[in-house]
Amino acid sequence: MGAVLNLVEHNLHEVQVGDTRMLFHIPSSSIFALDQLTAGILDRLRKGKQSAQALMEDMGKLFSVEDVGETLKELLALELVNDGRPLTDDISARTVDKFPLTTVVLNVNTGCNLSCTYCYKEDLDTPSAGRKMELQTAIDSVEMLLRESPDEDRYTVVFFGGEPLSNRPLIEAMVEYCERRFPEMGKKVDFVMTTNATMLNDEIIDWLNAHRFGLSVSMDGPKAVHDKNRITVGGQGTYHVVRRKALRLLERYDSRPIGARVTLTHGTTEVENIWDHLFNDMGFSEVGFAPVTSGDISDYNLTSEELQEIFAGMKRLGEHYLEAALEHRNIGFSNMHQLITDLHEGHKKALPCGAGLKMLAVDHEGDLNLCHRFTGSDMPTFGNVSNGGVQQAELGDFLSKRLDRTDTGCATCRIRNLCSGGCYHESYARYGDPTHPTYHYCDLMRDWVDFGIEVYSRIMAHNPAFIDQYISPRRAH
Repeated sequence: MGAVLNLVEHNLHEVQVGDTRMLFHIPSSSIFALDQLTAGILDRLRKGKQSAQALMEDMGKLFSVEDVGETLKELLALELVNDGRPLTDDISARTVDKFPLTTVVLNVNTGCNLSCTYCYKEDLDTPSAGRKMELQTAIDSVEMLLRESPDEDRYTVVFFGGEPLSNRPLIEAMVEYCERRFPEMGKKVDFVMTTNATMLNDEIIDWLNAHRFGLSVSMDGPKAVHDKNRITVGGQGTYHVVRRKALRLLERYDSRPIGARVTLTHGTTEVENIWDHLFNDMGFSEVGFAPVTSGDISDYNLTSEELQEIFAGMKRLGEHYLEAALEHRNIGFSNMHQLITDLHEGHKKALPCGAGLKMLAVDHEGDLNLCHRFTGSDMPTFGNVSNGGVQQAELGDFLSKRLDRTDTGCATCRIRNLCSGGCYHESYARYGDPTHPTYHYCDLMRDWVDFGIEVYSRIMAHNPAFIDQYISPRRAH
């Protein structure tokens, strides 16, 4: 072994968890506890390059030569140590020419009965001016999904708005259509909807329950927080009506867990208080937080100080999540739950999400948007469900541009395969370019992932059964 060995710093990251050094293997998003031999090799190479022979002799004073050689082989295979051979590119393909679509988002109505101050929907209208999707456009969307991606086993149809229930006849007609069409082809279909809850009644709840909708309710927390931004067209707060109807939903709905989606804007940073209200007082199964830093109306964007405060609050809530997990309880903090899922399953993302790849959003005119956040924006669309379908060349060019991490700093970032540059819409709103990395989140996200590694490692060490019960089956329907 006469080769010169060096450490591949951009492929590894260490997090100290108690007395244990945890190694985050960046290319695979895997986590290992470092034994003394591995730690010793890494520490020596961190001081500078060494010949394989010198390293073997040095480590052979403390460990068997066989063990040192075997460990070095493993480190070379993981590309944590390199002997001069070319390194594997994190991204196996630099172009996108296949689109395994499984999800279509139907923007069934631009109209909404609320007038939330921070709403990102650029095509939002008042109820009377709402532009509703025609049934044929919705049918064409589903047929486009099946035509473009015929080999999938399971598909998802998402109903979005405005307030989607303001076009209830279309939703009911499409559920009937899909429940006939997909089984005809030996396929399964799931329905998903985000609602502001104001139009719910027992009949609608029972119908949604019968068809096993995956439901999320937009609710921002206690009255003082919720009524700050989630108001009617006439300017009235909606907390009392949303609370009453959401409680009725939670009481009657039993086919799937129901989550709350919280939007955090300027002046709203009390993560723990909001979670406590929605999880403990209201009874939602999960509570997820979406900070707004790049909305069209700058008055509602969080300041950098507020964003730091929010992440500090999320880490405090994460400590509570850990404490509960060690007692085999799940407190429904979905941001933490998702991070633990990503780490446990070893997620490795070349792109930040499935937008454009596994999912497309259809606006009321049938145009194909990258995701639901882009409907009504100036962002170019990628075809039309009724006129030619997906423009694969244009969509492939767009996604391929985001794959290119050259000169972005992303190529060597330790969370590059979990973040992959961040949300397209955040980049579009802040920088005017959806392929631009979301640099304003970088340091906070790196710290958040480090925290997640610590939480995950402690759960795996002291109560791995929590992972088996609450993480592994999470995606099951």
